[in-house]
Amino acid sequence: MFDLEENRKKVQRALLIGIQHPRMTRQESEYLLEELEELTLNLDIPIVDRMIVKLRQTNPAFLVGTGKLQEIISIIQSQKIDVIIFDEELSPAQQRNWEAESKICVIDRQEVIIDIFSERAQTKEAVLQVSLARMEYSLPRLTRAWTHLSRQRGGGTGARGQGETQLEADRRMINDRIATVKRELKEVIKHRYVQRAKRLRKPVPTVSIVGYTNAGKSSLLNTLTDSDALAADKLFATLDPTTRRLDLDKSQHVLLTDTVGFVRKLPHRLVEAFKATLEEAVVADLLIHLIDVSNPEFESHLETTDSVLSEIGADKNPKLVVFNKVDLVEDDEKLSRLKVLYPDALFISAVTGVGLETLKSSISQELNARLTPTRLVIPHDRYDIVSRLHSSGGIRAQSTEDDGVHIEGRFSESLQGLIAPFIVAN
Repeated sequence: MFDLEENRKKVQRALLIGIQHPRMTRQESEYLLEELEELTLNLDIPIVDRMIVKLRQTNPAFLVGTGKLQEIISIIQSQKIDVIIFDEELSPAQQRNWEAESKICVIDRQEVIIDIFSERAQTKEAVLQVSLARMEYSLPRLTRAWTHLSRQRGGGTGARGQGETQLEADRRMINDRIATVKRELKEVIKHRYVQRAKRLRKPVPTVSIVGYTNAGKSSLLNTLTDSDALAADKLFATLDPTTRRLDLDKSQHVLLTDTVGFVRKLPHRLVEAFKATLEEAVVADLLIHLIDVSNPEFESHLETTDSVLSEIGADKNPKLVVFNKVDLVEDDEKLSRLKVLYPDALFISAVTGVGLETLKSSISQELNARLTPTRLVIPHDRYDIVSRLHSSGGIRAQSTEDDGVHIEGRFSESLQGLIAPFIVAN
């Protein structure tokens, strides 16, 4: 298999090819190709040219028709292209056929995304998940790496060529490594479940920021919590979840988590690979669905995120729809229309701070709406309970009287057993 990570420095001239399917508009295919260009540039691969192929019928051998095949080969010869990158998943056979005809390496969007994930993963689990995704992607494509060996030795009846022997050995090696990585992942995931269970036992609500990649999730986390998580203007800047404490007011706080961004045509094996990150959304008390309102394709981004949330079982969670980057929208009428179309949505700027106080207030209202107001009287000798209630961020009022500490607040389900003996009114 062509190893993009090892050979990137050798690649100097790339041709990007977008596919316009029959039910797809030209504009939509253009936006997808622009996204592929941004993904490619994230890997420092120089782009010489790009083109869109209007596809009426899929060719099983090359994806595109033979006439378009010859046209593309003419372009790569005239412009000295050394890599073709398709904005469409190629089957292993199609990839081999293209490389045989063009005599250069041919990769697809999946391979580019896997390589970006490989570069950006930081935690042990993310590294293992990316490694697994890469090996599972590579396994059916191994013949690309060993075609040169088939010419080294002929074989008579019952004999096997060196290429076949090497290929079989390599497949066994990768299958063994896949099995090993899966075992390691089970242990790492088990450890994560233990850590998450400990955190969930703490009576502090959890809020996850989800959304399309580059919507500004990390910037929002940083601004709200005054932290310094990586926030860059590029796709997939964040892969591993980052959790920070967010103080909503003097008495209430939550745990706020930034999650991996979604992207259209995300390889399914990477959705599986990053369920570790996305599971933070599954168990969250509240989701903030962040949308880059300045992006012309924001509606498609919204649909992509909703689709993935549904796939991982997080679509039933309470959710705030939040349009970010309003400072980049010069058309006031556009914002006015969106406020009519999405009457419950919030409009903010993580950079300028516009709307952030309203967002914090909305988070508080959403979380409190599901909790019953409770009045307690805690005996003076049980200040350990008072301390735990303060840690939960649920206390709204407190006073010390002769008969104990009088507290009013809203407390999570995990605290109900603790406070039940001291409830005086709901």
